[in-house]
Amino acid sequence: MNITPETGIGHIAAVHPLATRVFSRHQMDFCCGGGRALGDVCHDKGVETSLVIAEIEKELDTTVIEVRWAEKPVIELIDHILKAFHEPLREELPRLEELALKVLDAHGEKDPDKFREIADLVSSLRAELENHMKKEEQILFPLVREGKGNLAEGPIAVMMVEHDEAGGVLRRLRKLTDNYLVPEEACNTWRALWCGLNALEESLHEHIHLENNILFPRVLACESSDQEVFHL
Repeated sequence: MNITPETGIGHIAAVHPLATRVFSRHQMDFCCGGGRALGDVCHDKGVETSLVIAEIEKELDTTVIEVRWAEKPVIELIDHILKAFHEPLREELPRLEELALKVLDAHGEKDPDKFREIADLVSSLRAELENHMKKEEQILFPLVREGKGNLAEGPIAVMMVEHDEAGGVLRRLRKLTDNYLVPEEACNTWRALWCGLNALEESLHEHIHLENNILFPRVLACESSDQEVFHL
């Protein structure tokens, strides 16, 4: 694949998963913003497109075997999403909410508005993501497993809107935490919260990328009779 400034950042991530390391390094949104051209994203971030392309090429010049989910069966991708993202989220989201409330209680007086907003955002994000995953598992994914991709347009549209909303919360959390820069006076709980939220953002970016840029387009491109695409 020849990467140019006009190439969509989500398309690059779909074809070359290792490129997401570079995008994360520069805080480039390759999931919800995956439809944008690489050159436009680089311009907004104030980095040279040629340098980013060079970084991507360096990442690709490795012996690490990358999983090309765009080439895998859709059912296998769904199973991967459930195991690699849904299961860990159900454990991690309550932990982060508890940490956020503890930090609010212990350090809220330092900046009441900021720490209250962080706690509220984490709590709302937990509720939204848990509901989001439930809808995927009970409505969207069963449709795909049954080969009824032609009925999935409505559920997918809802999922993508919710992905955008989650992305907005992540951006707000990053701004409130000064890019997760841990202050010197931070206690271990505070440090754990910042570290956990940073890791959550990275995981969700990968999670949303796999759905928005790979899973959803493939499902929408299939007819219900095209069973092979789903099960091979």
